Amino acid sequence: MASSTMLSTGRYSPAAFMGNPKKLGPSAGRRGRDFFLKGKNFGRVRMTVAVNVSRFEGVSMAPPDPILGVSEAFRADTSDVKLNLGVGAYRTEELQPYVLNVVKKAENLMLERGENKEYLPIEGLAAFNKVTAELLFGADSPVIQQGRVATVQSLSGTGSLRLAAAFIQRYFPDAKVLISSPSWGNHKNIFNDARVPWAEYRYYDPRTVGLDFEGMLEDIEAAQDGSFILLHGCAHNPTGIDPTPEQWAKIADLIEEKNHIPFFDVAYQGFASGSLDADASSVRTFASRGLELFVAQSYSKNLGLYSERIGAINVVCSSPDAAARVKSQLKRIARPMYSNPPVHGARIVANVVGDPNLFNEWKQEMELMAGRIKNVRKRLFDNLSEKDNNEKDWSFILRQIGMFSYTGLNKAQSDNMTDKWHVYMTKDGRISLAGLSLAKCEYLAQAIIDSFYKVS
Repeated sequence: MASSTMLSTGRYSPAAFMGNPKKLGPSAGRRGRDFFLKGKNFGRVRMTVAVNVSRFEGVSMAPPDPILGVSEAFRADTSDVKLNLGVGAYRTEELQPYVLNVVKKAENLMLERGENKEYLPIEGLAAFNKVTAELLFGADSPVIQQGRVATVQSLSGTGSLRLAAAFIQRYFPDAKVLISSPSWGNHKNIFNDARVPWAEYRYYDPRTVGLDFEGMLEDIEAAQDGSFILLHGCAHNPTGIDPTPEQWAKIADLIEEKNHIPFFDVAYQGFASGSLDADASSVRTFASRGLELFVAQSYSKNLGLYSERIGAINVVCSSPDAAARVKSQLKRIARPMYSNPPVHGARIVANVVGDPNLFNEWKQEMELMAGRIKNVRKRLFDNLSEKDNNEKDWSFILRQIGMFSYTGLNKAQSDNMTDKWHVYMTKDGRISLAGLSLAKCEYLAQAIIDSFYKVS
């Protein structure tokens, strides 16, 4: 703690300073008496030692983010064999970041047009909002044709979820959000920060490394009527386990029966299977039933726009009038929160999705990215099966989808992956296959088998 020394005469005694703390300058205040720890008299001059006590003494150190902290630890590791399988960001076969060719073309168009950097409206870029809703629901969907979707551009998926959470807190103060167990780690943080109560519903079955479908239905059934049910539209994070189309239909039946409100988080449309339509089928199943619902979107993964923070919150309403009112209140919440969203990523999306040639090129690039991850997934399964002398069934890896795989490793086993094998991953056993190359699959398989069998 820094200390400072000051000289005081009789008329500037500590008591006098206490009576008028301004004489100490801006560092003084109601805690002024804490500054005077001890003093010595030297004739008419009194020497006073003061200690500058921070007003932030009560602020504790926050724990590192469980996902982003993995990358920090990875960067500090000097091993030549290290692997970063923590953060969900696409990498090439050479494990380098990838900027889509179609994104570069869209940015060149922006330069050619000389587009400015003026503020967007609170709801975002109109062209972006139009194409993003159509991409999600289908341009010919009744919810689009009838004007029943309120779409507001927001700060990627996280910002879209946070905006919706603030809306729920304001207009559904007695409602609770049900989140899958497990789920993306930031989901709980978002609803906590918005002061929206939440509970969990069963999702993952460790015995089968698959979906606990019956447990999921039982928990949704037991929830208070009118609850919000947070669902992953595709490529569930962290498990990579999705319901089948038949299971989605049963989930929709139950949610409709219980008058719940579905709330989809769609972060991987087109990136999971390689098909935009297939990855949006769960959302479209619910929308086709006339249900009111929320959908948070992100373009971080499928267009590689991680740092652009580009996404949207969509609210499907029962009428155009309701959609207009909901949109007005979402804008009202956004205004003091961040005022208006960024334009660069929104223009990229509008240019790509709105241009038939660029749109087709984008779909081809997504198929390549999704295909690379599928190939890595298959190679990892093959290597695990070949190296496992105990003949464990690793086929659950093939049944998972998207960039993540839930390995079934516990915290101690995940620690062994890092400490011994220099494989960085989240402590729940999730690995990002997007950060894995075909050449590294054999090494990863060895690490998994060693950790699974030698660490309890």
